[in-house]
Amino acid sequence: MKIADIRAVPISFPVPPEKSVRLGIGRSVKRDAVLVRVETDQGHVGWGEAHHGRCPGAIARLIDTTLRELVVGMDALDVAGVWQRVYRMQLASHGMGAAAALALSGLDLALWDLRAQETGWPLYRLLGGSAKPIKAYAGGIALGWQEPAALVEEAHGLVAQGYRALKLRVGDTARRDVARVRAVREALGDEIELLVDANTGYTLDDVRRVMPAYDELDIGWLEEPFPAWDREAYLCAAALGRTPLAAGENHYTRYEFGPLLQDGAVRFVQPDLSKTGGVTEAMRIAAMASARKLTVNPHTSATAINMATSIHFLCAVDNPGYFEGDVTGLNPFRDEMADQLPYELDAQGCVAPREGAGLGLKLDLDFIKAHPLIEGPCYV
Repeated sequence: MKIADIRAVPISFPVPPEKSVRLGIGRSVKRDAVLVRVETDQGHVGWGEAHHGRCPGAIARLIDTTLRELVVGMDALDVAGVWQRVYRMQLASHGMGAAAALALSGLDLALWDLRAQETGWPLYRLLGGSAKPIKAYAGGIALGWQEPAALVEEAHGLVAQGYRALKLRVGDTARRDVARVRAVREALGDEIELLVDANTGYTLDDVRRVMPAYDELDIGWLEEPFPAWDREAYLCAAALGRTPLAAGENHYTRYEFGPLLQDGAVRFVQPDLSKTGGVTEAMRIAAMASARKLTVNPHTSATAINMATSIHFLCAVDNPGYFEGDVTGLNPFRDEMADQLPYELDAQGCVAPREGAGLGLKLDLDFIKAHPLIEGPCYV
């Protein structure tokens, strides 16, 4: 069974002002994604999701031209072979380009979906796993920089839905960050796990200021205080308190996770399957983390495809951590793209993989056609 065609489908939807969330990377004004459709010479189709990289049109163009030329005609079931060819021709020879990694990730997800459909198995089973409950935290583009009282109200609503862990957005000022986190901790008590995400918005001095309060408030992790490349800052920050650091959503392939793990500063590993090289590479990264007794806690992207795939992935590794539940108030890519939601939360705050061949989802092609690309930035 040969790869006959690869097509990228960049999609968008505008975020109404009343649904916009402000966080460290700006105020959300639209949501983007790049879907990847792979068709075989026997007419079988698999779907994946590449992260938009804040430039979805460019990522789509890369998939439609360069990646298509590289892999059309290859064995559609030889996922590792396809991965290696793209890596050798695009990533290795010209450096670890983010765009190429995002594009490859979407292609890889589509090939695994196709492969699982061919077996008739759920993806987790094809990967060697089993259906099991996976802890989830309330994340996505939510719990942002609003006033403490409004943040507490939002947090109470998520706990009422069943979440036992919440991720708050920080990276504003140290004083305002601590005030928000403290308000939520005092309102929810000690039974709810609180995590914080700075979206690369902190300096080392910021971390010095907030770390005593995060230690006192028993914060589960401080996520991405700095950009992915700033290894020295992570090493310094890890010595400033007891709150562990988390990172990985902006690290590409095992070759960038290797130094991250070797440094030992980051204790929670967060590959995004739509960024880091797809399922193929995320399984390798999970094994590397497992060897250091660390869990994997994947960052989730925009649509039901990535969300469902991430749960299947977590069910197939021996070191699953949290699944990031997308509690964004408005996300039709989560709610309306497929015949069912990518996951449901149970009474214990856990999720489970969808059954059925592949991801267990059937995409609504009319919905996808109704959401063409909107040019421009998604955060301002």
